Amino acid sequence: MEKRSNVRSLSEAKVTWKGWLSLLFIIVCFSGVFAHQDNFLRAFDFTALLGEFGHTDGAKVALQGAGGSGAREAFIVALTMVPTTMVAQGLIEVCQHLGAITAAGKLFQPFFRFLMGVPGVVGLAFVSSFTSSDVAAFMTKNMADEKLITDDHRTIFAAYQYAGSATINNTIGSGAALLPISLLPVGIIIALIIVVKFIGANFVRLYLVWHHRRHPEDAAE
Repeated sequence: MEKRSNVRSLSEAKVTWKGWLSLLFIIVCFSGVFAHQDNFLRAFDFTALLGEFGHTDGAKVALQGAGGSGAREAFIVALTMVPTTMVAQGLIEVCQHLGAITAAGKLFQPFFRFLMGVPGVVGLAFVSSFTSSDVAAFMTKNMADEKLITDDHRTIFAAYQYAGSATINNTIGSGAALLPISLLPVGIIIALIIVVKFIGANFVRLYLVWHHRRHPEDAAE
């Protein structure tokens, strides 16, 4: 009951103009809408803030050394996640202090309650999951630790994120070789992936309803 009251009180809290402005900023930052701009707007993109480093023969930016994949490359790739999570955490903490989480709860509440049965506070993680699975996972863990979402909410939303994570980046990046021979435009492909992700999350949602009916003691916790 305590967790549910926390979610309800958050959605009913007053939102100031700072909250709405910080919410707009963080949505633009993590959504990747300015990722391919060649003007000052690219400064508002999260991937642009992180930057890039390393090169091979002056061509494509990469961290892979000679000889292909190996343990050394794995350690380097793991290290690249440190600035990602640190910068994301800093931005989220500042925007959360300004009221972005409360604004997200009010804005997204009707949509996510209907689509997945989760509170609107997951809206920021939902937006960031289009381009970064790491940031979205960090946001979800943070909301669960602060009791903004229940264990069931976290399970349902994790089911949405896990399948087809970082939808836009992975579809365009990892699937680049298949896009030229695809019969559908990339926009429709991404939309289909998102629809299937929602379907998968609702399968988990239905399972939890069934589970709690058979084990009501778990739902009461």
